[in-house]
Amino acid sequence: MNVTVSITSEIPEELHESLKSYLESHPNWDQDRVVTAGMSLFLLQNSNGDRRASRVYLETLFDRS
Repeated sequence: MNVTVSITSEIPEELHESLKSYLESHPNWDQDRVVTAGMSLFLLQNSNGDRRASRVYLETLFDRS
């Protein structure tokens, strides 16, 4: 069962503009998918082999919906 948790975060305006530009040219991605992919990749690279982060990253990256 996949449970999602909503978070609120402030980011630099430059990053937000870059994200908007990326999303405009990649309609199969949305803000939530980008944030999930980025956060799970960070945790995958900086944790001790947490398979949960790996699974979420791969599922998010290869989501075809």
